[in-house]
Amino acid sequence: MKHFLNTQDWSRAELDAVLAQAAAFKRSKAGDQLKGKSIALVFFNPSLRTRTSFELGAFQLGGHAVVLQPGKDAWPIEFGVGTVMDGEAEEHIAEVARVLSRYVDLVAVRAFPKFQDWSVDREDTVLRAFAKYSTVPVINLETITHPCQELAHALALQEHFGTRDLRGKKFVLTWTYHPKPLNTAVANSALTIATRLGMDVTLLCPTPEYALDERYLGWARDNVAESGGSFRMSHDITEAYTGADVVYAKSWGAIPYFGRWEQEKPIRDAHKHFIVDEAKMALTNNGVFSHCLPLRRNVKATDAVMDSPACIAIEEAENRLHVQKAVMAALANK
Repeated sequence: MKHFLNTQDWSRAELDAVLAQAAAFKRSKAGDQLKGKSIALVFFNPSLRTRTSFELGAFQLGGHAVVLQPGKDAWPIEFGVGTVMDGEAEEHIAEVARVLSRYVDLVAVRAFPKFQDWSVDREDTVLRAFAKYSTVPVINLETITHPCQELAHALALQEHFGTRDLRGKKFVLTWTYHPKPLNTAVANSALTIATRLGMDVTLLCPTPEYALDERYLGWARDNVAESGGSFRMSHDITEAYTGADVVYAKSWGAIPYFGRWEQEKPIRDAHKHFIVDEAKMALTNNGVFSHCLPLRRNVKATDAVMDSPACIAIEEAENRLHVQKAVMAALANK
């Protein structure tokens, strides 16, 4: 049985097949690949694009989606092993995952980090527990990575450049300011897929504290060795943007400050100038800009950038629907 927890777990041939199927779904939405099948969408955190695109995607392929929100319209769940369950949780993941597996053909999970201790968050406990106990394929809707967003971004870039081969393109993954420390998931995933596709990747962040976790830096180095391209980290805005073919923006909190966000805040506040604006984009090679959304305008990127022809964020968001249909179809028919 195969899960979709991270793109790194899938071969390049498998990812290429999913992207090709997604492109086909974009040309013709309706299908019967999920006829008579169902998926449970388990949301521990809010969603707009993910919930909408998965529900519609299942419907368009003849399937049915059931949305569950533990602690709201479903019982709170315990994930610890050997825990004495005398607190808020009413049932254990060992039962939840196995019961859902008797009802549905796929289970999908969104569970953000707690932002208190990265050594705990990086274990991805909720997603891994579902994968451990489920007897049907599990899909990551965003935890500490966001593989569905990766594929949507990859498809948008292939469409923009008119080729599946993105080798040689300069890809800048830039940190941007946000008033709150955010999850590193999309940054982890953008770094993963860009290096997997053989692009020349620059991770631009304000200071060394904003480097991503070594797991994902390691994946990037492994991907470069396998797929070609290059990877490096920079703190120089002008140097990073110059000649870029792709600028991908995301905000994230500095990992060394997990649980000590008041100490991190002055560093973050001092780098509001990392906003993506017209002057920075003018340094690129007629570069394309994107973001996973939601995006705070004139904080992460200016109105001028978001409303320019170079912005493909809406195309990327649309592609969530198509790539997720391809992932569901691939898993449900294994």
